[in-house]
Amino acid sequence: MSKVLYSVTMSVDGFITGPDGDMQWMRPYLGPNPEVGELIPRIGSILVGRRSHDGDDPFKGESGEGQAFGGGWSGPLYVVTHRPPAAAEPDVTYVDDFAKALARAKEAAGDKYVNVIGANIAKQCIEAGELDEVLLLFAPTMLGDGTRLFDYPGGHTVRLERMSVTETAMATSMWFKVV
Repeated sequence: MSKVLYSVTMSVDGFITGPDGDMQWMRPYLGPNPEVGELIPRIGSILVGRRSHDGDDPFKGESGEGQAFGGGWSGPLYVVTHRPPAAAEPDVTYVDDFAKALARAKEAAGDKYVNVIGANIAKQCIEAGELDEVLLLFAPTMLGDGTRLFDYPGGHTVRLERMSVTETAMATSMWFKVV
């Protein structure tokens, strides 16, 4: 049975994008990471929000632009949106309901991970009690503004149990299980 994983690169001050959805900030930190290299073949599908899917790409101008993990992964991708485009992309399914999209992504993933991309979709997974694990790649920088990893006005505690910590020259990876 699949597990739902939120894997994300984050500044040490808690931002996953810079102002206006900027993802270019992370380019210097996307170097080789054995943790990510081992994760990619364990991903069976991707669940992403429309804003993240259509947004800035940290691989802009490179051969992996527009592809998950810079072209390192391919497979079924489910975009949660109320505004599907007229022309669909190969291997991309647009679904107008979060629960339906998650169910389809889990079915497609089989016994592999459903990898979640985007703060809003991760928050919806948390609210639905469907998030199993979190992989945070801490980049050694502070952005000061942008999209927070997890933003819940009024507060909402999500307990995590640390499973592993690994370091590379580019980032510190912390893998958690949602308790």
